[in-house]
Amino acid sequence: MSKITKAEFNALMAEEILWAVESGIRLARLARGRATLRQSFGKSMLRPGGTISGPTMMALADLTMYVTLLSAIGKVKLAVTTNFNINFLRRPFPGGLVAEGKVIKLGKRLAVMEVTILSEGHAEPVAHATGTYSIPPASGSKD
Repeated sequence: MSKITKAEFNALMAEEILWAVESGIRLARLARGRATLRQSFGKSMLRPGGTISGPTMMALADLTMYVTLLSAIGKVKLAVTTNFNINFLRRPFPGGLVAEGKVIKLGKRLAVMEVTILSEGHAEPVAHATGTYSIPPASGSKD
């Protein structure tokens, strides 16, 4: 069972991650150590040549890692990205995106996640990202 609910994460997005709400990102599924986000299509996602921009997919992947981590550790706002890597695998179709994230390794201070991004309605991934997040020590810890 996830340590954060969909309602809790949606409230966090509405209050503190406004760019995600404004760009059409919605939490679709949530389970402990796993999350799926969907981003609806908008013309602002496109780069010259009519393909979805890399920064759009990078932002979606990083947010997917964040909610995936929160599903495993609970609402820890100061968990932050310390490493991020993305491979663009094929040209995305101009349309919505689906990002599927999972925790690969969860430690006390660091967590490693991976995200696969697909063009909505297509089976082949358009990008694959991995990242590491730093988890702050618990309140009152001497670390």
